[in-house]
Amino acid sequence: MNIRKAVLPVAGLGTRVLPATKSMPKEMLPIFDRPALQYVVDEALAAGVEHIVFVTGRNKASIEDYFDRAFELEAVLERTGKIGALESLRSSLPEPGQFSFVRQQSPLGLGHAIWCARDVIGNEPFAVLLPDMVMRSAVPCLQQMAAAFARSGGNIVSVQDVPREQVSRYGIVDPAGADGDLIRIRGMVEKPSVDTAPSTMMISGRYILQPEIFSLIEAQDPGAGGEIQLTDAMVTLMERSDFYALPFDGEIFDTGSKTGYLEAFAAFALADRQHGEAVRTILERLLAAR
Repeated sequence: MNIRKAVLPVAGLGTRVLPATKSMPKEMLPIFDRPALQYVVDEALAAGVEHIVFVTGRNKASIEDYFDRAFELEAVLERTGKIGALESLRSSLPEPGQFSFVRQQSPLGLGHAIWCARDVIGNEPFAVLLPDMVMRSAVPCLQQMAAAFARSGGNIVSVQDVPREQVSRYGIVDPAGADGDLIRIRGMVEKPSVDTAPSTMMISGRYILQPEIFSLIEAQDPGAGGEIQLTDAMVTLMERSDFYALPFDGEIFDTGSKTGYLEAFAAFALADRQHGEAVRTILERLLAAR
C-alpha cells in the first residue's frame, strides 16, 4: 500500500527561536532562498504523498497564503520579464485540493495535533513529518521509509544515532533486533536520562503510522508536560501492531533551535549551484575576521 496522505503539525509557537517568531511562523523562516517548510513539503511529495494536512494554529495564516496564488506579484514578474522568479513561485503551488488546513485551537501536544487531522486522513496509514527537522540525503528520508513500508507494513519511525550524552534531548527507541534494513522496536522513551536510555537511536521526526493511532490518542490521558504525547500512543500501538525503525543515512537539521537554524541556512546556501561559491567566500571572510 502506498502512503497517500501526510500530516504536518505546524501549530507550534517557536519559542526556541524568539523573538524572530513573535509575528512570523517558525516554519516560514527562510533557509537561504525558501521557507524551511518548503523543504519538508518537497520531501513529502517526492515520496508520493498526494494530500498534505497542515495542522495550524493562530498567527499561521501566512503558511496557507504561501501555498496560494499571488496574482499581483505574478503579474509584475511577468510584465517585467522576470520569468525565472515567476517559474520558481509557480513551482511551489499545489494542485487544487491537494493541501488541507485544520486548526489545533489549544497547544495540547503533538499527539493532539495529529489527532486533529483524523477526519481528513480517514482509515488508512499515513505519514507525519515534523517541520522543525529538515533533512538532506540522496534519497529523501520519507521516500526511504515509504519503500520500506511497502515491504513490511506496520508502523515505521526514522532514527539516527546520537552521542549518548545527547539522548535526554530526544525520543529514543528500544531496539529488539534487525529485520533486513529495518530494526524491530519494542519500546520508546521520551527524553530519557543518559543512564537509563535503552539505546542512542533518536526518533528523527518522520513517522508512518496506522490509523488506529487516532483512537489511542483520543483515549489516553495527558503525559509529560501535561500534553497529549504522540510517543505514549505509539507505545500502546506497539502492543498490537508491528513497529520498526529505519536508520536514516543523511543530514538532519533541527531548525527549531537558533544554532540548528543557522547550520541549515549555511549548509543549503553553500550547496546552492548559483551562489554557493560566493557564500563560501563570505563565510570564510567572516571567520577570518573573528
